[in-house]
Amino acid sequence: MDKLAGMAMFVRVVEGGSFSAAAEAAGVSPTMAGKHVRAIEQRLGARLLHRTTRRQQLTEVGRLYYERCKQVLADVELAEASAGELQATPRGLLRIACPLSFGSRRLMPALTDYLALYPLVSVEVSLDNRVFDLVEEGYQLALRIGAIADASLVARPLQPYRMLMAAAPAYLARHGMPMRPEELSAHACLGLTNWRRRDHWHLLGPRGEALDVPVHGRLGTNNGDALRVAALRGAGILLQPEVLLADDLAEGRLLQVLPGWAPPVLPMHLLYAPDRRPSARLRSMIEFLLERFGAAA
Repeated sequence: MDKLAGMAMFVRVVEGGSFSAAAEAAGVSPTMAGKHVRAIEQRLGARLLHRTTRRQQLTEVGRLYYERCKQVLADVELAEASAGELQATPRGLLRIACPLSFGSRRLMPALTDYLALYPLVSVEVSLDNRVFDLVEEGYQLALRIGAIADASLVARPLQPYRMLMAAAPAYLARHGMPMRPEELSAHACLGLTNWRRRDHWHLLGPRGEALDVPVHGRLGTNNGDALRVAALRGAGILLQPEVLLADDLAEGRLLQVLPGWAPPVLPMHLLYAPDRRPSARLRSMIEFLLERFGAAA
């Protein structure tokens, strides 16, 4: 059986809740719908669904396969947009939601390049660390850090989001460079006031060992860039995203502290609602952002 047809049928079965619902949506018999799923299970050598007379439930393999199928089918739909639409000139307004630090440091500079390529497209960007509801709030795209809970959206992996510790050379000259994570407790650590655990930094070591380090400091704020300014003036050690500190580290204005230790790396995704015929402007932006920030970039 055709693999893509089988994937599409499997997704319909999962989202419809039954073989009969999937079959009705696809215009085939329930028997044919079942054959598609059984063919996949035989090919993979694993069960995708636990089936009883009253309900069906995804197995662990089935859940992972379902997510990958949605990704593959979304890619196919994007690639198979009509020939006329593929040739259309991107135009109109795009609204994008993005976390603050990544948006100000990476997304906004990249968008100036995009706008130069597509002069008929306008872009509005909302920079905020909250979770946006794309459909309800009218956004076509979102960049999101962390696990994705909304299975109704297409999630394309981007480069992972990393954090690190740094301080100004002047601060380290006065107070010394920490050699072990435990020594952070004796330093002035600049904290974000909106973190759930402001008084501990959760770090992973070079061999994967985990450590919760108590930290203290006299200066805190709810804005990472403001903490960066304080760190540049020698106020203490800060823990912030790599994208926020990269330029200062490269120019020597900040020095990395305990480079073998950092919080767990977080996944980052480009999110958008599935669309069988995405507009030329949306398709062009998706392709641009994946080329610039995609996991394989």
